[in-house]
Amino acid sequence: MTYTTAALALTLTVVSVSATVSLYRWRRRREDLEHRINELEKSLGSSTEKSASERRGRVKAQQSLREALAQSESNEINNAIYPMRPIGTIQSCFSTRNGTPRQPLLVSLARACLNFDPALVPPASLEGLEEYSHCWILYVFHLNTDIEKLWRKPSQSKLKAKVRVPRLNGERKGVFATRSPHRPCPIGLTVAKVEEIQKDKVLLSGVDLVDGTPVLDIKPYLPYSDSIQGASVPDWVKEDCLLAVASVSFSETFSSSITSCWKLIEKKSLYGSADEFKSLITQVLSWDIRSMSQRNKPQDTSDVDSIVYHLILEGLDVSYVIDNESNILVQDVSLPNSLEDVAET
Repeated sequence: MTYTTAALALTLTVVSVSATVSLYRWRRRREDLEHRINELEKSLGSSTEKSASERRGRVKAQQSLREALAQSESNEINNAIYPMRPIGTIQSCFSTRNGTPRQPLLVSLARACLNFDPALVPPASLEGLEEYSHCWILYVFHLNTDIEKLWRKPSQSKLKAKVRVPRLNGERKGVFATRSPHRPCPIGLTVAKVEEIQKDKVLLSGVDLVDGTPVLDIKPYLPYSDSIQGASVPDWVKEDCLLAVASVSFSETFSSSITSCWKLIEKKSLYGSADEFKSLITQVLSWDIRSMSQRNKPQDTSDVDSIVYHLILEGLDVSYVIDNESNILVQDVSLPNSLEDVAET
């Protein structure tokens, strides 16, 4: 009996301990679950707040974008930018701006070679151009002194509404009533005679383009649409003789000078002989190529023949004088020092 009672007590004790342990484990699990639930609730709350914040940010950004678009629509013309890349470069007989004709076709012997970028212009692009006698050329006035400021800091560049016109002896006209190179967008338009097509090159004549000019595009000249019958121009444009000189002659020593210089440039020249190059000089100097400041500068008539002017053609320095009657005497032709160094090497 005593043994049975002891066994029962032991059993109850074991059950009690087991129950206590189970209860402890259950409480721990419940606490762990409650802790995890709290953490999840906090995480969910944080995510909800972050999502709401992001939503508010998106709404604000969309509102700002709509406002910016609405504002830009009214200024679309002023803010639009159209990047352009030159398709080729001009190799011209005119080494500098000085002497380059002010208009195309005035100097028929003025030659140039348009060299295309093969990465942009495959030879097939030129097929058929040889059937046209002339073409339009769109290019950049890359030697404008203000071009860097105009492109890099446009806000600091101011449009000159009026420019001096050489034909009017410096009188000012609105820039859009002239063909001045100094324009809001320094893009030029000219026409030239198509002489020959050579793979990725076009040989041209009658050009008014300086050496190194970047070309944006060329288009064939169409007489039926590009030549406008009855077009009117101001009277001052009709005066063709305003800048024409009386005569062009050469010194006795010029022939020997051109013969010596021709040997140095013959292989790379756009001309076939020294005589043809001499004819080019005559045509270019048939117009007074001096700047307005040079033409208007007061001169002592006794010293007029002592003022020597220079013209650079195909790298050769052509020196000349002009008298009060607009008679030009070409004195000499030589290589500038920088080109002499190149020739020696």
